[in-house]
Amino acid sequence: MNDAPDFIHLFEPAPPGQGDHRTLLLLHGTGGTEADLVPLGRQLAPGAGFISPRGKVLEGGVAARFFRRHGEGKLDIEDLKERTDELARFIEWASGEYGFSPADLVALGFSNGANVAVALLYRHPELLAGAALLRPMLPYRPEPLPDLNGKSILVDAGTADPLIPTGQPAELAELLGRAGAEVTLQLTPGAGHGLAGEDLEVLTNWFDSREE
Repeated sequence: MNDAPDFIHLFEPAPPGQGDHRTLLLLHGTGGTEADLVPLGRQLAPGAGFISPRGKVLEGGVAARFFRRHGEGKLDIEDLKERTDELARFIEWASGEYGFSPADLVALGFSNGANVAVALLYRHPELLAGAALLRPMLPYRPEPLPDLNGKSILVDAGTADPLIPTGQPAELAELLGRAGAEVTLQLTPGAGHGLAGEDLEVLTNWFDSREE
């Protein structure tokens, strides 16, 4: 692929001499930017590189997202699929441009970014080795199920999240498991849509246990 899809993005290679060969795909939430998850990514996997695109959809003309929605919790599924395919083309370009392998690419997505990471797993599973999904929804049920054998996925949700329908994170985890993934489901009691201290502990343990 010669031409890059026009995502504003940040890339940083892994620090020299590190044994961690992973690259993190950082996917921000609604209203975020490509810089939002960089501190968290560096904290969780200090020896990894990262690629962080900014969503191209502007909700209300100001809030960056990775795909459109019709209202709170009402996702535009056709737009999600099209934007996911566009993001996949960007990942393919970036892997050649910057020299990382999709076999070592782990998504770290929050909210809207977690949902587009789910769609990547559905539609382009070959582009991700795994994913940490923070506050995801079950955007839709793919038919047929993707082949997620060998992929490790964390689904991290709060039990008091007003933006995520009750039961959806568990349904998502069950679906990903049926597709062959090794799934860790974390339901933090009393946590809302924002991340809590328990989430950081779970994320740290998940990343540390999978460090290469």
